[in-house]
Amino acid sequence: MNWLKNFVRPKLRKLVGGGKDIPENLWHKCPDCTQMIFHRDLEKNLHVCQHCGYHMRISAMKRLEMLFDAAAFQTVKIPSTIDDPLTFRDRRKYTDRLKESRDKTGNDDALIVAHGKIGGNVAVVAALDFAFMGGSMGVAVGEGLLTAARLAVAQHSALIVVPSSGGARMQEGIYSLMQLPRSIIAVEEVRDAGLPYIVVLADPTTGGVSASFAMLGDIAIAEPGAVIGFAGARVIEQTIRETLPEGFQRSEYLHAHGMVDMVVPRAELCETLGRVLSLLKNKIPAAHVLALSDAAANGTGGGPNIHPPVKPVKG
Repeated sequence: MNWLKNFVRPKLRKLVGGGKDIPENLWHKCPDCTQMIFHRDLEKNLHVCQHCGYHMRISAMKRLEMLFDAAAFQTVKIPSTIDDPLTFRDRRKYTDRLKESRDKTGNDDALIVAHGKIGGNVAVVAALDFAFMGGSMGVAVGEGLLTAARLAVAQHSALIVVPSSGGARMQEGIYSLMQLPRSIIAVEEVRDAGLPYIVVLADPTTGGVSASFAMLGDIAIAEPGAVIGFAGARVIEQTIRETLPEGFQRSEYLHAHGMVDMVVPRAELCETLGRVLSLLKNKIPAAHVLALSDAAANGTGGGPNIHPPVKPVKG
């Protein structure tokens, strides 16, 4: 008989906790610095480590709550698709994997589409959830991207996509690969309407997702430390037989080499997106237009002639 375990511990639990078990999910360990973080502090800090700034993965629903003003938005029903077009099975049935992911996340598939306001600007957001089969892109995700694009066109609003994915969904084979051109069609429909298309690259953005809609944004924003690329670093090193530079495929490396427009911490994303949307959607000059004098226009000197403000003409 273990006296400490069977006698002392129950007495202490009864004394300090009324005999109730302490939940195991009160503390989370940072994957980067291994520091323990209290769950309320983690929620308050948007799942960013307060010690080292590491950005942990979050669900698509938390992402939407974080991006929209006052966490107010409406989700959009994505048209239903065939669950298992190839009757695929590896170690487990594909239908079993889908059921497990749906029970785990509460979502029908990896993509959630919602619309609301960001910085006072109407926007449609399509966010991938890595917890749903690694955010992989199947037929349902392709259908969701088309739905989001057409909603943006109908509302004359910007389309913002937040990819967090390992790429195409192998269980859907060629059907999954066909979503790459479908996603590009969705992007082109938004561009043809003259509307902004913005991508917020989250960790990770790889495979067929990075080879299609994820790298086509008018503005490409990335979260700090996000892995962004097509093939994995180890595969690349084995192929080219060279050692890759430190930080390769991280958002900071891509920003330094011109592949990403800006790297924005999670706490500043909503404000940054609101500012970008205001700039892209506002067609009225921020100041009075100054007309050049005849001498300045002919290159013979002279300064601008300041005219009274002119009201913008609609249309």
